[in-house]
Amino acid sequence: MNLRIFKGGVLDTVQDMGRYGWQPSGVNPGGAIDKVSARVANILVGNSSNEAVIEIHFPASAFFFEKPALIAIAGADFSASINGEPVPHLHPILLNKFSILQFQGVEKGTRAYLAVHGGLDLPPWLGSYSTQLKAAIGGYKGRPLQKEDEIQLKPSHDFSVGLGKKEFEVLPWKVDMNWGDPTGEETFILPGNEWSWLTEKSRSQLTKESFTITSQSDRMGYCLKGRPLSRSSKEELVSSAVTFGTMQLLPDGQVIVLMADHQTTGGYPRIGHVISAHHSRLAQMGAGESLQFRVADIGTAEKLFLKQQHHLALLQDACKLKLDNLLHAYH
Repeated sequence: MNLRIFKGGVLDTVQDMGRYGWQPSGVNPGGAIDKVSARVANILVGNSSNEAVIEIHFPASAFFFEKPALIAIAGADFSASINGEPVPHLHPILLNKFSILQFQGVEKGTRAYLAVHGGLDLPPWLGSYSTQLKAAIGGYKGRPLQKEDEIQLKPSHDFSVGLGKKEFEVLPWKVDMNWGDPTGEETFILPGNEWSWLTEKSRSQLTKESFTITSQSDRMGYCLKGRPLSRSSKEELVSSAVTFGTMQLLPDGQVIVLMADHQTTGGYPRIGHVISAHHSRLAQMGAGESLQFRVADIGTAEKLFLKQQHHLALLQDACKLKLDNLLHAYH
């Protein structure tokens, strides 16, 4: 045992980039809701982008480290502390053995991601470490983490040489999550297969009015509340493929945006899709927050996605160089 859950949280699970290739069998990809932040946490500690991380909601778990570790926290800022001392997120942090990581309160965001250098030593299911909550499989025993759960850590480089008797050390570099998104506060969408089923008035309404995320939202989907949209077609839809970001029109005229644990097919009209570059922004929003949509085209969606991925690649190269230099200095 290397990592023990000292106190259970409300919904903390093991996740990675997702379980792809099994949708035809009815298994959704799942994975971290905010895949950008999960990847950044791994980048900060020198892991591959698909290494297992812990997705944390608030109130959050407390974690007891039985041996020294290099960790990082990305995504939401939940006021992390180590042995009672505040520590920042988006920095790599060296911990000495017998350290306790806790989270004191929500400063910003909805989901945080904890990565540990080397990764979590858990058995993959269908090629992924992600927790499939409905099937109760994957991750750690197919369920959220609970008090007294114990997770082995994979073998890793020893960064603790520079700690001495210090309980922890925040390393002096930080990632910049600003990848140059020029879109402001608007969430860009692409028209869906059934976009034309909306009346002209409702298409205009979708992009001119705001929609509020309701408390019925979860990892499967965000239920939105706004003025009901109307259909010009009464045609029934055969159950068709859906994905992360698909916007479905419900019978009452409200909209649901599918998230990481979405079903693989659905029978509601697919009026739009949130572009991939804005999934991370959407993932860090919670109940009570409002969305403003804007229709974009495929070219714009591709440019924004490539710009975001280029930023992540630069972060990965920079952090790898920093960690390599640190290891060289210690040894």
